[in-house]
Amino acid sequence: SPVTPLGAAAKEIVKAGGFTSGLSARTPPTDTRIRKVAQTAFSPRRFKAIEPQIEAIVKRHLDKLEGKTEVDFFREVAYPVPALVLFTLMGIPDEDVDKVKDWATSRALLTWGNLKGDDQIPHAQGMVDYWNYCRALVAARKATPGDDFPSDMVRAQADGAEITDEEIAGVMYSVLFAGHETTTTLMANSLKVLMDNRDAWDALCADPSKVRSATEEILRYAPSIVSWRRMAKKDTQIGGVDIPTGANILVIMGSGNRDDAVFSEGEDFDIERANARTHLSFGYGIHFCIGFQLAKLEFGITLRELTQRFPNLTLAQGHPINYIPNISFRVPDRLIIKPHGDA
Repeated sequence: SPVTPLGAAAKEIVKAGGFTSGLSARTPPTDTRIRKVAQTAFSPRRFKAIEPQIEAIVKRHLDKLEGKTEVDFFREVAYPVPALVLFTLMGIPDEDVDKVKDWATSRALLTWGNLKGDDQIPHAQGMVDYWNYCRALVAARKATPGDDFPSDMVRAQADGAEITDEEIAGVMYSVLFAGHETTTTLMANSLKVLMDNRDAWDALCADPSKVRSATEEILRYAPSIVSWRRMAKKDTQIGGVDIPTGANILVIMGSGNRDDAVFSEGEDFDIERANARTHLSFGYGIHFCIGFQLAKLEFGITLRELTQRFPNLTLAQGHPINYIPNISFRVPDRLIIKPHGDA
């Protein structure tokens, strides 16, 4: 249900492509049944198994910053690293990174953006291509299982788990988007926040043990997703306002994360904040992000390595940051840094 309704041409492309829906758009009991299977495959055991590979991916991309006077951190690190980590988990070849990233942008613009008319057509095709890629991946794992997330889902299905091939493809469609796009944004936004709060950056450089608490505060203060849509299932009241059944609601988690009733001086950035982890950046309730542990793991590794290798890092001046126009994802288009500061 895109924010801006699809035109006839875009609708036909989506319909002809056989697109159904991802995981986040489903409701119980279907959602509960599918998530139960997905969570068994998206396990801490599998994350732990690929941790050395995550560290290798992070270090390899941070190597690209060495010796550079100025470099786009978004393009060189934040953009590829989460995708390569996720694709390692999913068993997807590295050469498909840019393709899936482009499809993810199409999904974001078509679902949460303000595209109209013919501008929707290439992105509708991108979303369908993305969907069919996920379906093909499931079929490939059924033919030749591997040691990855879709293979785990297929094995669970073979062992009697109640999930269809199309539903596995829907999980893949959701995870392949949320599992890298949000972490890409988190990495870029976090560095901007830390450069704006130099004392916090210096504290992390001096004491890497603070990375864990800093991760929660960054998630609270600068979430990748600032809002999400919901529909009221029954008549209710929110803040004294009547909400009728069927009403569309825009939930502003970015605002909730700074609510002074929960977070003292909520507009302040404080990596020592005791209750930072009660933020809403991974959602709440039945749609709580199933990949939150992976996001924290790879972000924590990246932040730790970055602060230890580039303690003098600064933002380069004269490079304004623009954000992709949409209502949910706060995605910067670049982040030009000086890895070694003015040295």
